[in-house]
Amino acid sequence: MPRVSAQRELLASRSDVWEFIGEPHHFSDWWPGVAAVRPDRRGFAEGARWEVVGSDRPTLFRQASSSGILQVRAVEPYERFACYLTGDHLEVDLRLQATAEDRTRAILSVEGTFMWGMSRSLPRRALNRLHALCQTAAGL
Repeated sequence: MPRVSAQRELLASRSDVWEFIGEPHHFSDWWPGVAAVRPDRRGFAEGARWEVVGSDRPTLFRQASSSGILQVRAVEPYERFACYLTGDHLEVDLRLQATAEDRTRAILSVEGTFMWGMSRSLPRRALNRLHALCQTAAGL
């Protein structure tokens, strides 16, 4: 399966980024095409399963409000979050590296077929959204 990656420097400390990533309900804030997340009782932990609800906007190859399950594959505090999105058949791997006290490099790799409406720009778009959220938080 094809794998694409992107990286971006976030304007926040690694612990602040991790705190944001570690809240399951924030996934829909930074992951394109996801409107809502309903985590199971395990929350942000390996083995957790979250219900993911797609956005109401259909694309050429995708129905509106499609949903699926996000299976949390790995949680390495402050360093790595990995999951599998069943609806899109995507393996997702997010790694965080501190570059300064108030800066974090985020490296996002996505592996999948990238068919049926999936774009190869997905990792870049997700990191751009995460950057915008961190930028907003840094300005508060």
